[in-house]
Amino acid sequence: MDRKTIAIAAILGATGIMLGAFGAHGLKKLIEPEQIATFDTGVKYQIYHALFLLFVGTTSMLTEKAKKTILTLTTIGVFFFSGSIYFLSCNSLFSFDFKTIGFITPVGGLLLICAWVVLFLQIMKRKQ
Repeated sequence: MDRKTIAIAAILGATGIMLGAFGAHGLKKLIEPEQIATFDTGVKYQIYHALFLLFVGTTSMLTEKAKKTILTLTTIGVFFFSGSIYFLSCNSLFSFDFKTIGFITPVGGLLLICAWVVLFLQIMKRKQ
């Protein structure tokens, strides 16, 4: 489980850096500054959660079940939250109106919150 968690963290981190560079350089002439700022929010949350998964994958303070739960919640959460933000901020570049799937952004955010809550609960129930 740790190897898989760290591998997904690395993928999220690497793609987050690539998307950040694309947002900073490739999108400048294509979308408005407010949309670039929105795109950047998706990048930040993706990078934050890549680092979160690095911690989860390297700590011995969590059970394997908790690690699996956190990995699942975080992976789906980043995909929904950051992924939808990427598409929503670039909505003007596509023929499909991504506003119709905008409801998945808060669902992704809720999944990310749940992952952090699982971490908190696991740490609190751990004996010192």
